[in-house]
Amino acid sequence: MTIRGTTQVLGIFGYPVEHSLSPVMQNAALQAAGLDAVYVPFMVAPVKLEEAVEAIRALGIRGVNVTIPHKENIISYLDELDPKARMIGAVNTVINENGRLIGYNTDETGLIKSLAQDLAFHPNGRRILMLGAGGASRAALVALAEQGAQWIGIANRTRQKAEDLAQAFQNLFPGTIFAVLGLDEVELSEVCPSVDLLLNSTSLGMKGEIFEGIPWLQLNSSAVVYDIVYRRPDTPLVTSAREYGHLAAGGLGMLIAQGEDAFRIWTGQECPKGVMKQAIFSFCKD
Repeated sequence: MTIRGTTQVLGIFGYPVEHSLSPVMQNAALQAAGLDAVYVPFMVAPVKLEEAVEAIRALGIRGVNVTIPHKENIISYLDELDPKARMIGAVNTVINENGRLIGYNTDETGLIKSLAQDLAFHPNGRRILMLGAGGASRAALVALAEQGAQWIGIANRTRQKAEDLAQAFQNLFPGTIFAVLGLDEVELSEVCPSVDLLLNSTSLGMKGEIFEGIPWLQLNSSAVVYDIVYRRPDTPLVTSAREYGHLAAGGLGMLIAQGEDAFRIWTGQECPKGVMKQAIFSFCKD
């Protein structure tokens, strides 16, 4: 890679950000496509988010990905939102169009692609138990409901936040039943026998934390498990799911799929096929 005066800059805003694999796969794709651009990580503390967004304009940065904890808060500093990002209420991709910053959300399409590719799972007519009610949860909920999920149970430690999320979308998706649960084993045990997909949409597991209170013995034996968190090695949730005989996957597939969509938004061309996946898996082997 040669850095020139003409080189465009792309990046990712996060806090923390040192764990991110996005620079690995995005730089591999940029090189494979022969583009004069580079992708770098930016550690952006929450109190510095507004200044960081202004720097996109000031420095002529072409675009950025946005990760925890900025996906919702960045919206107020942008000039325009894609309709899907507005519906979700969270942004993970920003493009700089001559100083005008436009926010997108590619997490929802990334999730659906990964579920299909990694677990052969399609949401239509299925029952899904979702752990969490944050920004990533909103993208997951929209994606699953749009694909025709029959029932989505939102389990969150703060019950009111789950109720707010359900109320925000129940009128938009009348074909989906939304239920609210607490994150305790008793409540989860009541719904787990009929669940087709258990989805973790929180950041728990990023540092190896264990998701307590999952009633594995009550979970439908044919249910699959997806963790949007990606980690080397697998997250404890994915490991536990496999130990109990469930097909399970972490969030690498989602990371790759949403990254390919972001690449297209920034560059106006399709990402070279398979390059991001190969770069990620080569890096993880090392």
